[in-house]
Amino acid sequence: MKIIIIGAGKVGYNLAENLSKSNHDVIIIDKNYAALSKAEENLEVLCIKGSGVSTHILMEAGIDTADLLIAVTNSDEVNMVCCLTAKKLGVKRTIARIRDHEYANELLLLKEELELDLIINPEQAAADEIANVLNFSSAINVENFAKGRVKMIEIKVTADMPMVGKCLKDIGSKFESSILIGVVIRDDEVIVPNGEFVINENDSIYIIGQPTNLYSFCKMFGKVPQKIKNVMIAGGGRIAIYLGKLLTEIGMKVKIIEIERDKCIQLSELIPKALVIHGDGTDEELLRSENIDEMDAFIAMTGMDEENMMAALLAKQNGAGKVIAKISRINYISIIKNLGIDSLISPKQITSNQILKYVRGNSIESLYRIIEGQAEITEIIAESGSKLLNTKIKKLGLPKDTIIATIVRKNEVVIPHGNDIIKAGDRVIVISKNKNISSLDEVAAVS
Repeated sequence: MKIIIIGAGKVGYNLAENLSKSNHDVIIIDKNYAALSKAEENLEVLCIKGSGVSTHILMEAGIDTADLLIAVTNSDEVNMVCCLTAKKLGVKRTIARIRDHEYANELLLLKEELELDLIINPEQAAADEIANVLNFSSAINVENFAKGRVKMIEIKVTADMPMVGKCLKDIGSKFESSILIGVVIRDDEVIVPNGEFVINENDSIYIIGQPTNLYSFCKMFGKVPQKIKNVMIAGGGRIAIYLGKLLTEIGMKVKIIEIERDKCIQLSELIPKALVIHGDGTDEELLRSENIDEMDAFIAMTGMDEENMMAALLAKQNGAGKVIAKISRINYISIIKNLGIDSLISPKQITSNQILKYVRGNSIESLYRIIEGQAEITEIIAESGSKLLNTKIKKLGLPKDTIIATIVRKNEVVIPHGNDIIKAGDRVIVISKNKNISSLDEVAAVS
């Protein structure tokens, strides 16, 4: 597939890196020479210096033969104009990043009028992900599959949990409900475990199942989700606006600390149910004066990763419950996880996952990537022509480090075993390591 990316910033670079690794023909357009140079030196992509709005530049990039244009500059308006111009010049499909909350209620109209195939709003998606984590507070991360009927949660294994030193088949035998521990991260290594695998302290485990079963599993192993009532947010940017509205609407008490006075006024107008405080979220004295020790959750999401790390650590040391930090630099994630911060949210990673899912094709419903794509959890719709239908899973010849984690059939959710089969229309959740899957037939070769 020939893909043109407008914008060589962090998101554009990350997309170009992942798409080029998947053997797509990638072209990046940007006016910033330094950003282009970085991409040109490190990635196998073609770089063109110029404006993505320019018809001349787009024609130079071969827009009339391109399959997809992705506009991810820092300007919503530029992204929209790029996509509109590209469509007029013959590109097949367009994706625009549109972030401003003022456009939030007009996205369907914009999509129709500008003939956009997909609109990405990283801040709104990040707010939704934070809300999911708050609703399952004992988890590091929470992902929804099959329209919420199946969830995947990430949990850190601590010394007091009775699963330490036990192999997976023994853990499963003591738990009556259907769940699957599908991925384990140990010392930054991603492992797709089998039944003989032994869980150690400090492992991060990814568990898949129905929400009620996951709750029961966590309760059994001492990780009962606590109800979140009081939330403090440091930083009043776009995510805070989306999240503040979302949390106050479901009855949570929200405090937002913002250092810029004008933003405080805006926040007070947009989220009247929230308490907005003018101050510095990294000021320990301020956090204490605002009763940080009474907060069920603290979320650091200023514009600086370093400030978010500092604020989150201060909140944790001063008695806050669940502590979440927003991170822009993906290479920080493995370092920060060892500092004691409960959860990390990366809007850029969320954006990349959404766009990569779209590029993979219509049969991919959900895509979650672990540690920069070392492993993927993919939800695939089983199409009627698939070669894998109506064959026992044990005969599919699944490659090493690939498992079929869940099959969702109408109202039935199955953690499959060897004799189960896949039928047309099923939602199949697949875990795979170092493999990019675009369709069900790519999962395995039938033996």
